[in-house]
Amino acid sequence: MHNVRVSSGSVEDFFKRSQERAVKLDRKEKLPTDLRITFEDPADLMRALSAQRVKMLQVVKRNPSPTVTKLANMLKRDRKSVTRDIVVLEKLGLVRTKTEANPGHGVVKVVEPLAERYHLTATI
Repeated sequence: MHNVRVSSGSVEDFFKRSQERAVKLDRKEKLPTDLRITFEDPADLMRALSAQRVKMLQVVKRNPSPTVTKLANMLKRDRKSVTRDIVVLEKLGLVRTKTEANPGHGVVKVVEPLAERYHLTATI
């Protein structure tokens, strides 16, 4: 697993980082495997990573491969709300889900973190 950095920043910051990466590639240097997600507006970052979703990331990291139902129970939240939040986190690339057999009961959806660490930074 790698680190995920979620932050706010300007378009200029993005192009500066891209240029630095291009220079490293030209020098045949290794690039870090970190994933970086940048929101131009800090308010968008806060909407995408609400307090409930951040708490969900923490629970997923502490508990290996929880099912959606188990996750909802641990968070004391409605399963449908948890499912909606998982969809958002999955689209952002912060978690992944997979379907596993549940012997005698069909299948279950399991949630896994995509990083060892999540770094969240909002600059105003």
